[in-house]
Amino acid sequence: MPRPALARPLAASGAALAALALTACVPNATADDSAIAVDSSNDACDVAATEVPSGTVVFDVTNSGDDVTEFYLLASDGLRIISEVENVGPGITRQLVVQVAPGDYLTQCKPGMTGDGIQAAFTVTQGEDVATGDRAEELAAAGEQYLLYVRDQIETLEDKTDAFLAAYTAGDDDEARALYADARVHWERIEPVAESFGDLDPMMDAREADLAEGESWTGWHRIEKNLWPPAEGYDLTDAERQELADKLAADTAELASRVEAEDFAIDAFQVGNGAKELLDEVAAGKITGEEEIWSHTDLWDFQANVDGAEVAYGVLHDVVAETDPDLVEELDSRFAELDDLLAQYGTIEDGFVLYTDLTEDQIVELARAVDALGEPLSRLTAAAVL
Repeated sequence: MPRPALARPLAASGAALAALALTACVPNATADDSAIAVDSSNDACDVAATEVPSGTVVFDVTNSGDDVTEFYLLASDGLRIISEVENVGPGITRQLVVQVAPGDYLTQCKPGMTGDGIQAAFTVTQGEDVATGDRAEELAAAGEQYLLYVRDQIETLEDKTDAFLAAYTAGDDDEARALYADARVHWERIEPVAESFGDLDPMMDAREADLAEGESWTGWHRIEKNLWPPAEGYDLTDAERQELADKLAADTAELASRVEAEDFAIDAFQVGNGAKELLDEVAAGKITGEEEIWSHTDLWDFQANVDGAEVAYGVLHDVVAETDPDLVEELDSRFAELDDLLAQYGTIEDGFVLYTDLTEDQIVELARAVDALGEPLSRLTAAAVL
């Protein structure tokens, strides 16, 4: 399958796009002497430093507990995610690379990846900029390029969501089911941007398995279950459907408003982190069939995540080609292999086979291709900004 149209051409032309707050994660990372050690145990989150100068900050996150964990750097309100590293298994160290401006922040470990987590204050003082001269300009251009892509995807998401919800509230379930996966493509391509708004993402994209006891369930997957009910008795009234549709439309409009705001920006490090975060989304939910558990349209999401990662890589391509040409060669090869493999099962334009139609061997083959891309992609941010 050819690369997404916006990936390499935008990087080559220097068109404008901007960066989002995401995560560069390195499985089994080797500890960095300059990194801040984070020990996430079953009931504690020990961060070796609570104050650093602004610029590039590296966290080495080690899970000393007996359940999977995740680590966040949050804005001072505790809602906006600056960057994160997820799915850190017991005994594993993963690295988070982030660029931060002076200000007050929070660190947070979340053992078991549920609940409120363990938070502590984290302060960033005035430091020196890392990149200067031509490279700084290239990194700024990469961020601007990616923001244009994000805004374009969200504009299309709004349009396609409106059409989907119109069919859904009219009771035209066949049409709504036909529009569902295609509309979600534009969410999945920029998912880490949406996840950076900690209040919006759970309302729009929470799966039933993610809910805490008594928590209200809204968004895409609540509607998905209604359109592909697992058994009798899952019908909703017209009023209930309208309420879900109004909520999703309002939340989508709010997402667009926040991303269109003049003060919203995405830094270059966030572009690289976002590429890896998108591939982590594939590994965590799409390759397992857990994301679209009723519609089984996981391969649309899979391809969309890969598209988004490839666009993010594309806007950083020229910078990384200067700092680490071997990494560029490897990433080009790995993306091509995964694109070709996905093309065996369909396209976003023409549709994919359902996840339930894949054999176990085919799923394993896809998972191996994701793993093969994930390791070099985890080095993208550091190659671009360090």
